Order: sequence, then structure tokens, then C-alpha cells
Amino acid sequence: QVQFVESGGGLVQAGGSLRLSCAASGNTFSRTPFGWYRQAPGQQRESVASITTGGSTYYAGSVKGRFTISRDNVQNTVYLQMNSLKPEDTAVYYCNSIPTVSWGQGTQVTVSL
Repeated sequence: QVQFVESGGGLVQAGGSLRLSCAASGNTFSRTPFGWYRQAPGQQRESVASITTGGSTYYAGSVKGRFTISRDNVQNTVYLQMNSLKPEDTAVYYCNSIPTVSWGQGTQVTVSL
């Protein structure tokens, strides 16, 4: 079964940037669409961005224009470039396939004022 290892989170000031990485195991990476999700304390997990096998991308309205999802089919890695971060972006960020399978540990992103 595919497993995900997210990294790249941290503490950043509002307006700053972070780049998240997600290493995926398995041999079907190039044939799988992926998404980034986030879960803030006390809230449900929500979809942030997704990318198809052909590279088409989709974004939640709250992050459109600030976040960019990309994929590297050689490195089996999905990225999320996050710019102009806001305190409301604070959450644990996860990646997963579409449809989702088991979840990784996620990576914490904290945006301070």
C-alpha cells in the first residue's frame, strides 16, 4: 500500500513562504492523482490543492493564487509551494492520493502575526 511522508513544515511569519514535500512509496506514482489537505485544531480536514496525472491543478478558493502544487514523477514526490502565508493557514498538512488511502503523519505549519 502507498505510504506518504510529509516534510517541510515549520513556523513562519505572516507573508512568508514554505515549501512542503511529500515522498510517496509504491510503483504507481505517475498514474495517480494527488492532493494536499490540511486540518486545523478543532476543524475537519479539508482539501487544499490537487494535481492530476497530466499535471492539471486545482485549488481551494482560500489558497488560490498563493499556493502551487506540483509533482516529480521521477522522485515520486509531490510539492506544495506556499507563499503569502496567513495565520489562518496554520494547520497540519497532509498529502494523499485521490481517492485517499491511509494517511501519513503530516507536517505542522504555523503562521504567526
